[in-house]
Amino acid sequence: MPDVGLHASIEYHVVNSLGWSSLRPLQQSSVAPIRGGADCLLVAPTAGGKTEAAVFPLLSTMMDDASWQGFTVIYVTPLKALLNNLLPRLTTYSEWIGRRVALWHGDTGDGERRRILADPPDFLLTTPESLEAMLVSRRVDHHQFFRGVRAIVVDEVHSFAASDRGWHLLAVLERIQRIADRPIQRIGLSATVGNPDEVLAWIQGSNAARGVRAEVVRDSGTIRDPDVTLDYVGSLENAAEVLSRLFVGEKRLVFCQARAQAEELAFELRQRGVTTYVSHSSLSVDERRLSERAFSEARDCVIVATSTLELGIDIGDLDRMIQIDSPYAVSAFLQRLGRTGRRPGTRRNALFLTTDLDGFARAAGLLLLWSQGYVEPVVPPPHPRHLAAQQFLALALQEGRFPVNGWHYWWAGCAVMDDADSVLAYLREADFLVSDGDFLMIGPTAERTFGRRNFMDLLSSFIADLEIRVLEGTKEIGSVAPISFTRAVVDGQRPLLLNGRAWKVDDVLWEKHVAYVTPHAEKGKVRWSSGVVDEHFDLVRARRDVLLGTDPPVTLSARAVTRLQHLREVRAEHVDASGAVLRRGARGATLWGFAGLRAHETLIAALGSPGECIADNETIQFNDGLSAADLRMAAVDLALPEVLPEAVAGLKFSVALPPKLAASTLAERFVDRGGAESLARGPLAVTQADRPYKSSTHDVKREGQRK
Repeated sequence: MPDVGLHASIEYHVVNSLGWSSLRPLQQSSVAPIRGGADCLLVAPTAGGKTEAAVFPLLSTMMDDASWQGFTVIYVTPLKALLNNLLPRLTTYSEWIGRRVALWHGDTGDGERRRILADPPDFLLTTPESLEAMLVSRRVDHHQFFRGVRAIVVDEVHSFAASDRGWHLLAVLERIQRIADRPIQRIGLSATVGNPDEVLAWIQGSNAARGVRAEVVRDSGTIRDPDVTLDYVGSLENAAEVLSRLFVGEKRLVFCQARAQAEELAFELRQRGVTTYVSHSSLSVDERRLSERAFSEARDCVIVATSTLELGIDIGDLDRMIQIDSPYAVSAFLQRLGRTGRRPGTRRNALFLTTDLDGFARAAGLLLLWSQGYVEPVVPPPHPRHLAAQQFLALALQEGRFPVNGWHYWWAGCAVMDDADSVLAYLREADFLVSDGDFLMIGPTAERTFGRRNFMDLLSSFIADLEIRVLEGTKEIGSVAPISFTRAVVDGQRPLLLNGRAWKVDDVLWEKHVAYVTPHAEKGKVRWSSGVVDEHFDLVRARRDVLLGTDPPVTLSARAVTRLQHLREVRAEHVDASGAVLRRGARGATLWGFAGLRAHETLIAALGSPGECIADNETIQFNDGLSAADLRMAAVDLALPEVLPEAVAGLKFSVALPPKLAASTLAERFVDRGGAESLARGPLAVTQADRPYKSSTHDVKREGQRK
């Protein structure tokens, strides 16, 4: 192997222990910037060798720099299972040079934790929540333990950056950086990110102000064109029949969008004699591990999973990736596609088996976007004020007390604390924090609210998203955004629209993120186009492009060609090449905006919520009518979607904010003023409705009856 800048001992083992004749392009390109101390974002497809691209240069620096002794590197991932999966590989690499790796997360026993504290490893594999717990634990001398940290590797950084867990990680990292009293090198790994420069700036945090160099390192290698096919099968039973007959003798990974769908498909496959395993978040960790291990060791089998297997957990070589219906993001598709084609001489591949016309349209739009090289930008949730509150309380636990005017020292340059002054004022006013001279310490309100089990409620896992699970009895229907629960929906005056059906909401447990529903009595009279899963503006617009005649450049089965023609015929009156379609009738109006739920709800707020409105990703229904002039007058600039006060309970730590500030913090996370503006100011085709729209799900049912 040519000299690429790694330490000689690392290069020796790469050649002789791994049997590699050379590094992959990303691995070679990452050596110089990482060894030079730059903050980096390493971007490559799944299985592109990102872990080695980060770890090999860090191990080399350990060998060359005598100050890198003891605990110097933190490696964090979003999932404990991913940490467990990485441990053997990183242990092997570190042992090449006499270094050690240890694992610390929620499942790590007390004995192992005591051993880590007594004799710290060089690499610590952990989660942000475990780092927080170590900082505030009385059993951990955090100033001694973290003082030697030099670098952090953040795996699947896009997953962190898109949620509050990312903000929490950055805030915790700033506190560790103050303990270490040096800039900590930050290395993010991502397979799917549409705005890498912005994500790198986000993860760099205060290091930018300190003058730490930053560099995006992209994989310069080439990947053969993947084999992607779109098919229409009309039902989950038909999908199981297709899977039982196709690719016999191969290992197939099948992704579903919901746990209930995964369970139903697994049942249907087993009924057809297919060796089938299941993995989703409702199964116990042990059950998931058994399934994943059995699948990795078997041949001629299927594992049915939700997004639990989307990230980089190793389940062995795959022959096929099958997607039931469609994910809701191109980035998710890329993660799943990257599970295949890892063996030499094989191609990455994906087969979409869609079970209804809505899913078919969504898949076609997604594949059109993907073919254009599009990946959604990763945008951190705005205004994490509730996490600023949590950080103040955590610092008080960590240090015992902190100076009233000295808190800036811990988070200087950290965006989490942008609104910290108003947050701190409320914490003091409400006795979450109380004064002790010139210092602040935990107050009685914090003790009552978060103090149980040694403040575990303050340190427990953060919610990755704010979707509400919808259950009919014990059966899960799907998940929807809180903005879907308007007052009329919660009070039972309007149905909730999900999975091609209407549901009466019987109860919402906001803090548990669960809603219980029963079928709506007037479901036959309800009109809508699709469910209320929050879709990105660009994804919905791509679906509109498909309806207007643009084919995704993938292989279309004969059934898909027929369905695409039928889909365009039944949806022809809902799209117009000149702009959005406004259909007015005697009983109100429907705006076919195709702008996504957030943009539609933002527009409703900008219009002053005229009458009772029902929005989804494609339409807004106005019972009181709507005119083009109304749209032009919409005050989009300051509009915020309606969020019920009860929904604020789902925003973790919102109780530590003033109620109005907590409500606006949640509402700001569902706003899309750009999308709303495109509807309010863009071209409009106005038509007169002569018949009500019927869901494409109804068309699918009729197709099923004809079969």
